[in-house]
Amino acid sequence: MSDISYYSPEGLKKLKEELHQLEQVERPRVTQEIADARDKGDLSENAEYHAAKEEQSHLETKIAKLKNVVANARILDESQLDTSKILIHSNVKIKNIANGMEFSYRLVADSETDVRNGKLSVNSPIGKGLLGKQVGDVAEIQVPSGVMKFEIVEITR
Repeated sequence: MSDISYYSPEGLKKLKEELHQLEQVERPRVTQEIADARDKGDLSENAEYHAAKEEQSHLETKIAKLKNVVANARILDESQLDTSKILIHSNVKIKNIANGMEFSYRLVADSETDVRNGKLSVNSPIGKGLLGKQVGDVAEIQVPSGVMKFEIVEITR
């Protein structure tokens, strides 16, 4: 089953660039490493050959997964979105009710996640808990350490 994911134009471009790098640079490099190791003789005892083959297997798996993500990626037209509630690509400011700390995040697709830069996956526990909420709502979110309560302070695009 394919899972459609929504991306910003920059996020989709980054995915396509990564796929191009893997297919056009990494794949030929690994193929050359296999050929070089094969030229060294007996393959049954050639650690370089086996390591290169394993790397090739991991690389091909990564390429296949990334191709699937790109094939199912859609660019989100943010002008058509309801700005009164939290959706993917919303910028949100939330306040932890327990300690009063405020946090700002942009909800993004899994592959664009970068918590250090304020990009939170919509599929994370907090991301899922915020979806659909409006300013003033309190989101009760189950996290590994228990239930956290966040007040929605602001929603922007």
